[in-house]
Amino acid sequence: MEQETNQFLGEEHIGKLMRKYAIPCIISLLVGALYNIVDQIFIANASYLGSYGNAANTVVFPLTVIALAIAVMIGDGCCAFVSLSLGRREPETGKKSVGNSITMVIVSSLVLAAIYLVFSNQIIAMFGGTVNAETFKHSKEYFFFITLGIPFYMFGQALNPIIRADGSPRFAMASTLAGAGANIILDPLFIFDFKWGMMGAAVATVFGQILTAFLAVWYVLHMKLVKPAKADFRLEGSICRKTMVLGMTSFLSQISLVAAMAAINNMIRKYGALDHVFGQEQYAQIPMAVVGIVMKFFQIVISIVVGMAAGCIPVVGFNMGAGKRDRVKELFTKLLIAEASVGFVALLIVELFPGQLINIFGAANESVYYTNFAVKAFRIYLCMMVFACVNKACFIFLQAMGKAAESTILSMVREIVFGVGFALLLPRFFGLDGVLYSMPLSDILTFAIAVFLIIKTYKELNQEVGKYALQIHYNQP
Repeated sequence: MEQETNQFLGEEHIGKLMRKYAIPCIISLLVGALYNIVDQIFIANASYLGSYGNAANTVVFPLTVIALAIAVMIGDGCCAFVSLSLGRREPETGKKSVGNSITMVIVSSLVLAAIYLVFSNQIIAMFGGTVNAETFKHSKEYFFFITLGIPFYMFGQALNPIIRADGSPRFAMASTLAGAGANIILDPLFIFDFKWGMMGAAVATVFGQILTAFLAVWYVLHMKLVKPAKADFRLEGSICRKTMVLGMTSFLSQISLVAAMAAINNMIRKYGALDHVFGQEQYAQIPMAVVGIVMKFFQIVISIVVGMAAGCIPVVGFNMGAGKRDRVKELFTKLLIAEASVGFVALLIVELFPGQLINIFGAANESVYYTNFAVKAFRIYLCMMVFACVNKACFIFLQAMGKAAESTILSMVREIVFGVGFALLLPRFFGLDGVLYSMPLSDILTFAIAVFLIIKTYKELNQEVGKYALQIHYNQP
């Protein structure tokens, strides 16, 4: 009965399946991205916080990404594991993966929160929070309260893809929407009415995360296809390893972003101090605040891109497990076209309307240096958006196909070798502008490698389809 419930993944029209699974996933990820972005918008428009609060938000943001990296490794890995298991008609192994994943995310979230609380000063300094005293003060306040919500945040984020794999993408979307809605309502109340500053922004976020986590707990108790039994929550080495291997690309794509942001923030702090404008104390926080804002816009676009690809993981996994390579090939083609289209639209926005974008983040309360640097940052940093979107789609699709090695290598090369390497190297030659050039150069070189892997994947799928056609031909009476 369980298998019959999921058979439509191997039979229904590919376009319809993409819409059914990708749209809720896109909305879930967009809403998740809005947690930090909404905080930054309200912070930027609070005159008593301004660019200092924005810079603090930029400092803390990668630390929340570390939590997200662990959560999506477990959640996306479990999602792929469950989808492959259902395609192979092995629901019991899928249930064990769900139970083990829940245990892993609870334990890891508590450990991470403890580390953050004990080493907060050192961690904030590591991510550029010492650019000036006011930024450090705001960073410390925001970080403390965000850390208290880490266990709830990680649980909700890890369970989201698991809920999708269980056949309930709309519930996954609704649970994230509920949390983000609470955050959007509470942010202006705490920041503008109560004047709680960075604490208010953080507390509003944590309330939303608690609500999402509560809904995820409710769903676990009412799962449809892979409801784990009590014994499934006991950790098994083989299940944990397989789950984490399948989710490794998701982890690396997030954690490597943290490494890149740490490098970028420190290069901004170092070379900003050498700039004739941003070397002045009252303007020192501007480059960090601006680059954080540009990254938040990029996060919105990438949420759409990753949502499309990650939403298709159950479809890809099921059809790979069931041996239906022609459907996998069709899905890959449609996905690449859709991702490139999203990148093109985003590119037009950042190149044509950078001034309007930065106005959303409190430019009216800042100096002309803030606006001018922001316009330049949007246009340079995101000029290879189309390549970036195709690269992300390639990472995730290969992961969903079970090609963990290729996916992991490509992700590592993009984020660590290119992302961190160029962020550290280019400022030596181009100063502060070198930080901005690091992103497009990384995406160009990664795209060249991605094209090779895309062609290789198509050849493999064509060979499998050909073998299947021959088998049918020779088995005919």
